[in-house]
Amino acid sequence: MTKSSKIIGRISNTMKNIFPGSCALLMVALLASCTSLQPESRVPSNLEETIRSLENQERQAVLAGDTATLERLWSGTMIVNNPQSTISADRGVVLGLVRQGLIHYSSFERAIEAIRFDGDIAIVMGSEQVVPVGDAPRAGQTVHRRFTNVWKKTGTTWVIIARHANVIPTL
Repeated sequence: MTKSSKIIGRISNTMKNIFPGSCALLMVALLASCTSLQPESRVPSNLEETIRSLENQERQAVLAGDTATLERLWSGTMIVNNPQSTISADRGVVLGLVRQGLIHYSSFERAIEAIRFDGDIAIVMGSEQVVPVGDAPRAGQTVHRRFTNVWKKTGTTWVIIARHANVIPTL
């Protein structure tokens, strides 16, 4: 065996020993950097639970026609792109629809599929199933729709500042 063959053999053995360790170190570094690039996924679970609780309070208040609770949960400047394909410009307009019986349900279920936080803003998306009654549009039908609620924290209080809900057409 020549001297150069021996040197190449030693280098090859050294590389075999160093390579797995280097790969493991690189993987750890990559995983650490990936988790630090995703601040939304690292939101404390108690904050998400707060929003889920508020979403449920809002759903129950709509179902019960509880305008006092809705006034507390909805910002005065809330804007809604509603399922009737119109815009309700503020909380007063939407509360008026509740009081008139145009937002009135015998059943209201909500499935939250995603919550995203950006500072003092929480964006909630998912699906809803309602059964309108009385003078409400689509009364007596089971209505499936998609929704987005935008919550904003002011001081220690969260309120909905915007909402979008659209009916999923039956095929």
